[in-house]
Amino acid sequence: MLITRIKTAAVLLALVTLVLFVLPAWSWILFCSVLAALGFWEWLRLTPNPYTSVPARIILALIFGNLLAAAALAAPVVWMGWLTGLSLLIGTAFWLLIVPLWLVKRWVLRIPALHFLVGFVLIVPAWCALVSMKSIPPEPWLLLATMAVPWIADIGAYFSGKKFGKRKLAPAISPGKTWEGVAGAAICMLIYALVLNQIGGIFAVLSIPVLLLLLVLSIAGDLFESLMKRQAGIKDSSQLLPGHGGVLDRIDSQLSVLPVALLMIILSVGH
Repeated sequence: MLITRIKTAAVLLALVTLVLFVLPAWSWILFCSVLAALGFWEWLRLTPNPYTSVPARIILALIFGNLLAAAALAAPVVWMGWLTGLSLLIGTAFWLLIVPLWLVKRWVLRIPALHFLVGFVLIVPAWCALVSMKSIPPEPWLLLATMAVPWIADIGAYFSGKKFGKRKLAPAISPGKTWEGVAGAAICMLIYALVLNQIGGIFAVLSIPVLLLLLVLSIAGDLFESLMKRQAGIKDSSQLLPGHGGVLDRIDSQLSVLPVALLMIILSVGH
């Protein structure tokens, strides 16, 4: 299993590097749209509803991905601007106001239309953030610096939780997470903030308070997907990524971090 995980991660890393640094700019839009379509396809599997038949999920995911790609590639720039601004506001409100209550109450999505709508709220703001942040100088380093937040947090939480973990963070949702793991992740965020501050420039926007907020959001994104999978009775969102599960399993924390991060960057520096 470990070898499979490493191979899959190596392929993904090579693909992302190719799209970000070598291929034309439009290839990143297509790549993000494919990820969004796959994530939406997986989301439709998590709650029983009329869209769960295989053909219906595939068709809806294809339509979803194509609409996103068309919005970025073919629609007037002002439309994309409005879509991005509105989606960031909705996504931020969802993660800061609704998800905390959702996790406490452990609500179950039973209305198909609402499940469908939540999928949009989850994925569209993150897609907008991925596409938009790529173009903020020094591209694509700000995007990568932001995406690194959940990666660094996961590493800190893993080693700290494995060494010291005793007190469960959310045993009813994700039994493996501990408060000690959260503490380890927070220490890593503090170190990361100091590094970014030394680099300076736009990276200084990712200050200690901002990174600690993004850490909380990263944990919330992880717990939210874990709750949805637990309620659906499945371990992974799919088996699209050998050794890693599904696309949502890999981007759950990015879904919560990226929209809020971009909105804070926009408010801070006026991009």
